[in-house]
Amino acid sequence: MTTSADEGQRGTHYKWIALSNTTLGILMATINSSILLIALPDIFRGIKLDPLAPGNSSYFLWILMGFMLVTSVLVVSLGRVGDMYGRVRMYNLGFAVFTVFSVALAATWMTGQAGALWIVLMRLGQGVGGAFLFANSSAIITDAFPADERGFALGINGVAAIAGSFLGLLVGGVLAPVEWHLVFLVSVPLGLFGTVWAYLKLRDNGVRVPARIDWTGNVTFALGLVAILTGIVYGLQPYGGHTMGWTKPFVLVCLFGGAAVLVLFVVVELRSDHPMIQLHLFANRTFTMGNLAALLAALARGGLQFMLIIWLQGIWLPLHGYSFASTPLWAGIYMVPLTVGFLVAGPLAGRLADRLGARPFATAGVALTGVTFLLFDLLPMNFSYVWFALLLLLVGLSFGLFFAPNTSSVMNSLPADMRGAGAGMLNTFQNSASVLSIGVFFTIITLGLASGLPHSLYAGLSAQGVPPAQAHQVAGLPPIGSLFAAFLGFNPIQQLLGSASAAHVSAAHYSYLTGRGFFPSLIAGPFGTGLHLAFAVAAACCFVGAVFSWLRSPETTRRRRTGGGGGEGYAGAGDVAMQEVGAGAPAAATD
Repeated sequence: MTTSADEGQRGTHYKWIALSNTTLGILMATINSSILLIALPDIFRGIKLDPLAPGNSSYFLWILMGFMLVTSVLVVSLGRVGDMYGRVRMYNLGFAVFTVFSVALAATWMTGQAGALWIVLMRLGQGVGGAFLFANSSAIITDAFPADERGFALGINGVAAIAGSFLGLLVGGVLAPVEWHLVFLVSVPLGLFGTVWAYLKLRDNGVRVPARIDWTGNVTFALGLVAILTGIVYGLQPYGGHTMGWTKPFVLVCLFGGAAVLVLFVVVELRSDHPMIQLHLFANRTFTMGNLAALLAALARGGLQFMLIIWLQGIWLPLHGYSFASTPLWAGIYMVPLTVGFLVAGPLAGRLADRLGARPFATAGVALTGVTFLLFDLLPMNFSYVWFALLLLLVGLSFGLFFAPNTSSVMNSLPADMRGAGAGMLNTFQNSASVLSIGVFFTIITLGLASGLPHSLYAGLSAQGVPPAQAHQVAGLPPIGSLFAAFLGFNPIQQLLGSASAAHVSAAHYSYLTGRGFFPSLIAGPFGTGLHLAFAVAAACCFVGAVFSWLRSPETTRRRRTGGGGGEGYAGAGDVAMQEVGAGAPAAATD
């Protein structure tokens, strides 16, 4: 049961301070990530760089994915460092680092490729700050809240992440056309306020264990994961006569070399006295199954969310009268039902899981997400928005049903001195899967485009009077460029044909070619071919994730055995779970 000393350390009001500050940190980081989805066209115009020109697509991918890559690599290490030296101290440092690099991004003065490289590097620096925040926020909430309220608190934190993603789209749509530097500056006041507030108000309630940093493990883990994620980024780009670069020697070296280094990392960790990743935690069935379910859910959701946005921006919105320049903002607005669903289901599912156990809610949530993806597959490319909105709402509800219960279940399974490391491992699974998901689904869609788009594009251009040589040149361009164009809100036909084509075709034909209907009509069929396969793959990932989710230990049993909902009961839940599998729990150390 919870002692009066425990309650005094945690404090009745402190838990809300901890929740509000960590929620602000997650909100700031997710706003900053999604704001780029809208602002990238204005950013590239501001630094005078054509994102669709050969050689510049890598900048697009690194600006978009670099932040996620860095957090994937560092979040486990920084969670472990938080266990050793104090989660609040590391969290405060994350706020400060994130703010410094936000200032550096807002001060971007260079143009061309130098400007793009500067933005990429500063985004990587932001990722370091984000990793500090992500690695320690869940652990801080876990330390602050009693067991029967943690699912609700983690659900609120998850809602902030989804709400931040939506707010970033709106804020970016408003600020980027005015001045693109403002999209980076918006994080600065939040970061300054959050840094000072965290320093003054947060206190370390967690158990800390003196240990040495596992430098060998950290280096091998970082090298292996960076290599694999870098291979994914460059595998999406054309190589030689291929539409993608998966056969490029550099990509193959990155993928297979990275996998070999990660195998070496496991060997190193098994022999280390102070391992970076506590592999013995995987002897706990709830921890392992919760992580696997989270990985598969992120693999299904991450890249497919981009595909839904491209579906809206590149096909549906132009066909319904929206200009290409306005489609990024309107795509964000039309995705609102997804956010609403999560806002409703996240805290409610967390509260119910606190009382009834996480397993049924998390399992039903990820399985329902898979069913919804199959229902999306039934929609025509030029759908009725009512049905699209209902399915988006269902995805939001189902993922909200999964997220908070799964996170609280994983955190519930950890001993008190392993919460930072455990949260970091969960975040690494999710972030790495999201990067991998983008690579997988971009590849699936691009292959679908490559099979039909060149022929359709050539035939369509020729029918409108474009000379065969120019039509062949435009149709032979890499399909990935069409995806980037749709994602960035560009009209690729207008950009690729140029004003010189007006001399070869009639004014009416040129107006039709560069209008809102020509490109979406041509891309719809080939895009749909790849999208059908993407939905099937995503659904399969969700159904396998549901199996893993159900295989976790029933949480309600552990709570009864550990005495209910207090702080000791929660910490004890992790200890009992470890003892059940014979792993034992590390001895708690005092501060």
